[in-house]
Amino acid sequence: MSPGYIREIFLGRPLPEDSYLTALPALAPLIVGERLALDTPVTFLVGENGSGKSTLLEALAVAMGFNAEGGTRNFSFSTRKTHAELGDYLTVSRSRYPRDGFFLRAESFYNTASYLEDAYREELRLEVGTPYGARSLHAQSHGESFLALVQNRFGGEGVYLLDEPEAALSPARQLTLLGQLHLLVEEDSQFLIATHSPILMAYPGACIYRLSEEGIRRTAYRETEHYLLTRRFLEDPERMLRSLFSETGTT
Repeated sequence: MSPGYIREIFLGRPLPEDSYLTALPALAPLIVGERLALDTPVTFLVGENGSGKSTLLEALAVAMGFNAEGGTRNFSFSTRKTHAELGDYLTVSRSRYPRDGFFLRAESFYNTASYLEDAYREELRLEVGTPYGARSLHAQSHGESFLALVQNRFGGEGVYLLDEPEAALSPARQLTLLGQLHLLVEEDSQFLIATHSPILMAYPGACIYRLSEEGIRRTAYRETEHYLLTRRFLEDPERMLRSLFSETGTT
């Protein structure tokens, strides 16, 4: 089994000089011509809020033909055109083509679920099941419906882009997602995931790209700020809270 379907991504043409994207430090390596290698079945994009990880993931989705708000290449809904222009300039170098694919983002999952329910309204009425399970996605919790879509719709031999999936999931459900992710990797799938979760980014053998003021750099799991800060907090939460409240002047 080869590492995946997407070999690398790069800017096929320069961004406009007046684009706000040129001011994002994390995108600087791409702007000056570097290529971002995706040479493992699972790649994580991590970084602080506003670092550009979701922007880059969305751009990859758009460049691959996915709906910017989530779904497959066949999804056509749009509640508001807010996606970044980066996808129009990004080039995707493929080693082969997948059989399946999906762009799943937590912030617009409600819209994705509504689109699916409209498409399979008759199947739900007849209780014959749908590609995302037998129950209405809106009749489940956010986390339950999110996992139902992954477990039922993701068929393997695919490219799956996930934007902050932990937003919908408890720690236990994040472990469930990791198990499902591994099953799909075993079925020749490739994942690119933007996340803040130290649970998810612990996936064995994954490549972690950290987006920051220094650009985009590969980072070892135990060197990520997410892992270090979470470990420090869990080892002595009282001490960290005392320090935090002292800094904010709270007693």
